[in-house]
Amino acid sequence: MTATPELGTHRLASPDLLRSVFRQHAAGVAVITASGERPVGFTATSLNSVAAEPPLVSFGVGVSSSSWPVVAEAEHVGVHILGEHQAELAATFARSGADRFAPPTAWRTGPEGVPLLDGVLAWLVCRVVARVPAADHRLIVAEAVVGDPSGAGRPLLYHQGRFNALRD
Repeated sequence: MTATPELGTHRLASPDLLRSVFRQHAAGVAVITASGERPVGFTATSLNSVAAEPPLVSFGVGVSSSSWPVVAEAEHVGVHILGEHQAELAATFARSGADRFAPPTAWRTGPEGVPLLDGVLAWLVCRVVARVPAADHRLIVAEAVVGDPSGAGRPLLYHQGRFNALRD
């Protein structure tokens, strides 16, 4: 027999509870990009390593996102790990209605036509292998095909609703 914890001050699961709990979770910050008629991209804190063989990653994207129509059709996406010096870039890619690829954003067309951001800690170009429905989001699973882990600096984190740097 297992004990059932008392609810006491505990709250029943809700969207607000989930947000409150995940404000306590420090997450790395990534930008996901894809190419369509125009390049698209968004800030993601949901990036995960799924498997090493084959090398798979996953991330979530809202179906109401302006990037979703392109990501929904893209064969390849770019995954960029941001450095602590890139909080403004993260904010730009998180801002609704922003022209994310206009200056001062520095980028180039990379392998498979994927937009690659300059100055990041690391990047991957990945082939999309699955789009899994998850409520008002899609969980994208993608296989890494090429990348570069050689950027300099320390990672940007997201915690308590803000972009943060690691502390010594």
